[in-house]
Amino acid sequence: MVAQSLRRDAVGIDQVVKVYGEGQSAVTALKGVSLGIADNEFFTLLGPSGCGKTTLLRIIAGFEQVSGGKVYLFGDEIEQLPPNRRPVNTVFQHYALFPHMTVEQNIGFGLKRLGKSAAEIRSRVGEMMEITRLGSFAARRPGQLSGGQQQRVALARALAPQPKILLLDEPLSALDLKLRQQMRLELKQIQENTGITFIFVTHDQEEALAMSDRIAVMSQGEVQQLGTAEEIYERPSNRFVADFIGDTNIVEATITGADGQCRTALGLDLVARGDGAIASVAHVSIRPERIQLAASGFACVIDRIVYLGTNRQVLVRLPDNSRLTVLVPNGTHQNLQPGDTVHLQVPPGAAQLLKD
Repeated sequence: MVAQSLRRDAVGIDQVVKVYGEGQSAVTALKGVSLGIADNEFFTLLGPSGCGKTTLLRIIAGFEQVSGGKVYLFGDEIEQLPPNRRPVNTVFQHYALFPHMTVEQNIGFGLKRLGKSAAEIRSRVGEMMEITRLGSFAARRPGQLSGGQQQRVALARALAPQPKILLLDEPLSALDLKLRQQMRLELKQIQENTGITFIFVTHDQEEALAMSDRIAVMSQGEVQQLGTAEEIYERPSNRFVADFIGDTNIVEATITGADGQCRTALGLDLVARGDGAIASVAHVSIRPERIQLAASGFACVIDRIVYLGTNRQVLVRLPDNSRLTVLVPNGTHQNLQPGDTVHLQVPPGAAQLLKD
């Protein structure tokens, strides 16, 4: 039943296992991963180094073979299909542009190898240069371009043959912060304009949240959670996801009543999202921006204040000497100083009960 459902997707991954090596030295990179990626979706595989995300991408591309399970592309099994026969192109972290070719020649290279006519190549290259805003750079060579411009050339070259799936393996990691932020918007816009399914690999949480229709958070060869950016950030399913996606405070709590009522080990009463058995011990994730400084509430002392531009990060020390992080918008609570006693409140539903 699962396989039938996955076959209706642009990409279906059904119980895929990947093992490198044999015997005692064998390493399992993927442990029965299943997920479906819709047509025209910007889908992100997110996780730390070594979690299996790039291995999964390479399996979709055909650069790695599965040890078990099935891979579908628009309903067809493709495990035995060589890379050059898959309607898939890849943009790598290192763009691998031809230094002796112009932008125009780089973009048209794949089309030329496919035997397209000169007229078709000119038309398609022109279209790609317009989409990626490279028209004024047609005669330049890669060495005459900035990092962001080179990234757009690599993207245009991969899109030119009109693949059904575009795989992107950490393509923004070599760019500086400001350029990465700009390219996020451009990548999402290009994906929407072309209607091609993008599968994006990154370890950068902010990058994933900014661009993705859905995200698969991976760890140790398994998908920990699959959902929209908002679902994963607001309702993490376990401690790994909560801790990996953005900043959070994770505290131990005892469930005291129905509908998420609980008391933390620090003595702070909460009404959290989620549920569990009354009197059981769980962990709770509280995002720093959800904690409020108030005139009354749970008392603590400010340990340090870190200026972050639009916000200030306030680290508070609790009576048991443990610490919480609170995010305060600039322009509010202007007179806070280390050593001040402040009071915390957590609105109902602002915390999330976690599965360990």
